[in-house]
Amino acid sequence: MTRPLAIGVAGLGTVGAGVLKLLRDNAGIIAARAGRPIAVTAVAARDRSRDRGVPLDGLRWYEDPVALAGDDKVDVVVELIGGSDGPAKGLVEAALAAGKPVVTANKALLALHGGALAEKADTAGVTLAFEAAVAGGIPAIKGLREGLAANNIARVTGILNGTCNYILTCMRDQGREFADVLAEAQKLGYAEADPSFDIDGVDAAHKLAILAALAFGRPVDFSAVHVEGIRNVTALDIKLAEELGYRIKLLGIAQAVDGGISTRVHPCMVPVSHPIAVVDGVYNAVVAEGDFVGRVVLEGRGAGAGPTASAVVADLIDIARNRATPVWGASAAALSNTPAVPMDQHTGAYYLRLMVLDRPGVVAEITGVLRDHSISLESMIQRGRSPGEAVPIVLTTHDCQEASMRGALARIAALDSVLEPPALIRIESL
Repeated sequence: MTRPLAIGVAGLGTVGAGVLKLLRDNAGIIAARAGRPIAVTAVAARDRSRDRGVPLDGLRWYEDPVALAGDDKVDVVVELIGGSDGPAKGLVEAALAAGKPVVTANKALLALHGGALAEKADTAGVTLAFEAAVAGGIPAIKGLREGLAANNIARVTGILNGTCNYILTCMRDQGREFADVLAEAQKLGYAEADPSFDIDGVDAAHKLAILAALAFGRPVDFSAVHVEGIRNVTALDIKLAEELGYRIKLLGIAQAVDGGISTRVHPCMVPVSHPIAVVDGVYNAVVAEGDFVGRVVLEGRGAGAGPTASAVVADLIDIARNRATPVWGASAAALSNTPAVPMDQHTGAYYLRLMVLDRPGVVAEITGVLRDHSISLESMIQRGRSPGEAVPIVLTTHDCQEASMRGALARIAALDSVLEPPALIRIESL
């Protein structure tokens, strides 16, 4: 019988326990597809007394995860600790230096240090696999890097954070405000006690940086990603979006544009007819557009023990079968140096919501500012009259440059008739 592939798992949280359960429950089918059994022989975690819902008897235990990399009886290291630095980074570096393949679900680590880690993996001649780092159980990494390898990719668009998608879905379906839905999501376990990484767009930006590197064959560059979250989206914005034929989603978009590659994460108004508009709740989606394949839509659960464990074990099966692909789809020497295009060069349409004092001449003031910045209007909504009181005005624009819109917004916000900071959401035709 072929010797089992011996696995060391660092991190026994939700995902780590899920990996152990999956390897146990589906051992037969996994062994058939891997060509050999896959067995966890060692683990690293701080608390030995905690009940994780899976048997841990007989496994070698390390408090120090870096020490796990030095275990001669471990063939492959699985890093499920999380975090861009500290023990997770130390473990991955130690494992690669020891010539051991690594499987990780750590999007922050890859987004910030993926270039250097890829070099270490290449030097050691071992695999660094990370299917679980983006969109949970959706095979987004393999889809882009291998399934669409023959295509020039024009754009990758993703709903990459289930927490934000759940919040926006509840706001739309129930007419509730952001803070109220967030508090409920925290009680239900869909949002962390400190939800900043999710709701401020950082988690989605980590994942987009990875997808952009794979889609466009260039080094991973998190610093180039423009990042905005959903804190300022209101129930009124969501209602008005529906009236205009859109739904609001937090999207990550990586796109080939004149001058280079644009990477951005922010709330978007998406046409209700687009497949990504109907992806609701905690689900994720990745849409890739290739020159020969056309549009490919992948949808599924983006987090949780089961989906993420599924992706981790898929990588382990590849390693057991000796299936290897360069970390970023091509060797470092073959990656492109296509520049990043800054956000102020973005061109697109915009939704603006203004709370203004209802008095004669206000609309003329606002449209005059937009005219001065070469921004033309597509539509305007102004309902009811309340002379001397605050009323909302909603404007949508034709395509214009981000820098022009930012200049116009600064002037509009300074008008004494504008009572609140203007709300801006970009409209994506996709």
